[in-house]
Amino acid sequence: MTTNRLIVVGGDAAGMSAASQAKRRRPDLEIIVFERGPHVSYSA
Repeated sequence: MTTNRLIVVGGDAAGMSAASQAKRRRPDLEIIVFERGPHVSYSA
């Protein structure tokens, strides 16, 4: 069984917005977000 993954680089508003849109369209996706800083944006 293969798992489809989406890797997002950057946890700012654009990255988290892309991740949330992808999860809405494909609930089976495993989404991994890489962020350099200690905070991510949850406003998406």
